[in-house]
Amino acid sequence: MKTKAACLAALGLFASCALAQNVKMTPLGSFDGEFCAFDRALVIEDPNGTRMLFDPGRSVVGASDPRLGKIDIVLVTHTHGDHLGNAHTSAVNAGTCAQPDTSVSDIPNGNAVNIAVAKKSKIVTGSDMPSFFAAKLKANGGNPADSMLARFGATVTVGGVKIATVPALHSNGLDPDYVGGDLGKAMKDAGIWGDVGLATGYVLRFSNGLVAYFSGDTGITAEQDVVVRGHYKAKLAIMNIGDVLLAGPTEAAYIINELVKPTAVIVSHANEAATREGKVIPGSRTDTFMKAVKVPVYVPLSGRTMEFNADGKCVAGC
Repeated sequence: MKTKAACLAALGLFASCALAQNVKMTPLGSFDGEFCAFDRALVIEDPNGTRMLFDPGRSVVGASDPRLGKIDIVLVTHTHGDHLGNAHTSAVNAGTCAQPDTSVSDIPNGNAVNIAVAKKSKIVTGSDMPSFFAAKLKANGGNPADSMLARFGATVTVGGVKIATVPALHSNGLDPDYVGGDLGKAMKDAGIWGDVGLATGYVLRFSNGLVAYFSGDTGITAEQDVVVRGHYKAKLAIMNIGDVLLAGPTEAAYIINELVKPTAVIVSHANEAATREGKVIPGSRTDTFMKAVKVPVYVPLSGRTMEFNADGKCVAGC
């Protein structure tokens, strides 16, 4: 009996160790258990314990959001308000899924900056964004050296996670409200936005070997084939499908099916109330995308943690 108990205990320990090798992804959306109009944010946890916040936008309730926990790295694809966070919701479940309450202003800092300062996180960005974030950190009592660059074609390793930026075909103008003062007013009066370089996507290589592509706001690009699939060999994709200002559901499906060809995909940035009571609404963009894609598609229901192995397969929470 003792031998049998010891074997069972050993098997249990082995299972726990195996489970610990998964990458965890937890959506932080506007409504518990739903996928809503402003939802972009993900908390990503490497098996080694490093925790990253991706595009906090408007659905994270500032630095005091109890869902955040420890955040070592903040990743921002571009400086538009729905990604950097020009405002955030007053509380989870405030407003409606189609039109969440985003009445709390984060101007002139941005939700991402306020969170990074409070959590003492690194902010990793590409293009010409690091100098903007360094200035914001310094102005708010943070360390400007915590704004780190990951330029196209290179990789930076932070907390055991390898981070690379890849092109995203999208604008990246800086709203003059983030500049403020006379200069910001003059820019606004002239109808011009600041230049912080190109928008980006990300490719992350985690300590368990999983490679994940975060599309950011983009259309169809050759790099999704040559770089994301050909060079980095991404097995998991987080694909934005919002339409009009970025790839719509059919274009996004082409990116997944013909260019990136991952093992699985998490749909994101649908710009709609995509679910009702946790179920995808028929005829929605999300529904259209899911029906067109040839690999498993996972819907980021807020608060539900999904776990992925090195091959990009969801092994828990899906």
